[in-house]
Amino acid sequence: MESLLVIDDEVGICKTIQNILQSDILRVLIASTAAEGLRLLREEMPHVVLLDIRLGKMSGLDLFKQVHEVDPKALVIFITGHGTADTAIEAMKIGAYDYLVKPLDFEQLQQVVDQALKIGRLMHAAAAIDDTSLADDSSDRLVGNGPSMQSICKQIGRIAPQNVNVLVLGESGTGKELVARALYQHSRRNQAAFLAINCAAIPENLLESELFGHEQGAFTGADRRRIGKFEQCHHGTLFLDEVGDMPLATQAKILRLLQDGQFQRVGGNETLSVDVRVIAATNQNLESMIEDGRFRRDLYYRLRGVTLHLPSLRERLDDIPELAHYFLFRFNRQLGTAVQSISQDALDKLQHYRWPGNIRELQSVIREALIVSTGPTLLPEFLSIELHSDGPVEVETTEPIVSVNQNAWKTLGDFVEQEMTQSSVDIYRRALIHFDRIIVGQAMKLSGGLQSRAAEILGLSRPTLRAKIRTMMSGPQQPDPN
Repeated sequence: MESLLVIDDEVGICKTIQNILQSDILRVLIASTAAEGLRLLREEMPHVVLLDIRLGKMSGLDLFKQVHEVDPKALVIFITGHGTADTAIEAMKIGAYDYLVKPLDFEQLQQVVDQALKIGRLMHAAAAIDDTSLADDSSDRLVGNGPSMQSICKQIGRIAPQNVNVLVLGESGTGKELVARALYQHSRRNQAAFLAINCAAIPENLLESELFGHEQGAFTGADRRRIGKFEQCHHGTLFLDEVGDMPLATQAKILRLLQDGQFQRVGGNETLSVDVRVIAATNQNLESMIEDGRFRRDLYYRLRGVTLHLPSLRERLDDIPELAHYFLFRFNRQLGTAVQSISQDALDKLQHYRWPGNIRELQSVIREALIVSTGPTLLPEFLSIELHSDGPVEVETTEPIVSVNQNAWKTLGDFVEQEMTQSSVDIYRRALIHFDRIIVGQAMKLSGGLQSRAAEILGLSRPTLRAKIRTMMSGPQQPDPN
């Protein structure tokens, strides 16, 4: 059971918070003095602390420093009166997580505490690199002893201690957030905050506020100053997932912060400084997005201080038995099931599937199989029905396959030379369309018209491939060599 510590000399407020927040999964501890609060902190080690700015004659800021000495990972949320909000903001700069203004809005309190508890779990649940025991499911693990996974683990070991930004690339479901947490856990910043934000899950008009915070009155509904993820993460690590979905305007602000370590809250004029390590991740082809004008080239080079390419599950089939058994032990405990083993036939089925959803899909399949299984052994018939085919079911493209003749590459050169001679305009874009027609056409021919296979051959995401096909169908045709 998780625990939350409230330190406030107003006993009534402590009791009210306890009554509101305490549940079957959260124990709320209360203390009315600094000494009592520190005692409970040492004994219970709660992940989150609600701390009043004024504890009688003692400053909450002084107590915050002692809390940080006892547990550097404890997330401290200050409770402050209206006149001391600026003091709380100053505290944010030395590592506090957030602040709440009295009288407390208990709905807001619940939201802030829930978010802090979630972040606390991420910070304390280590993403272990060495998998010493599959039966130990106390934390997420980077499971696998195959060459691909061992290479990733070695790279994490080399990169984590370095104070550089990291770009993690890989298909959806390959474990990018788990790798980000491993980089954090093994870094020199592992005593400061680790925060994660999914850029694709937050509406464009709210993303800047989430990242940089906002001032009161900055927009409709901004009824108080809000501290953003960068400010909360000072001296720590921020994980930007799905960074390819970030709007261009936000990209520009991120670029300035990475260059200068400075930013302004939305609607504010004060320039703030932060020291944050950024780990970014995406399943998209950023270089292609740069060419399409959807991602800033300068930001791309700022983010990729070091690049980690995560292999798809179909590139590490030898790891599937180990992964499957790991999920078996993990979900047995969570679900209360008692499956003891996986039959060889079931493992063979798992290894003959192409796993378009990667590890996330395997995890889902094993969980579902445990729920429907009977007996101590997981058999093939308990696995999802699509796994019983000889391979994954792929849908043929609805777009026409571009025909490519033997002189295609020569015609591309002839086209460019002719356009240059005629002093045409927009040559680069039209030459790229010709190039795409040739290479995409060949990949589609080689894949038998399957977009998923063609995208894999070219190293593109399927949405990018489909966009290129649509552009080619509407773009200029190749010159006829005959």
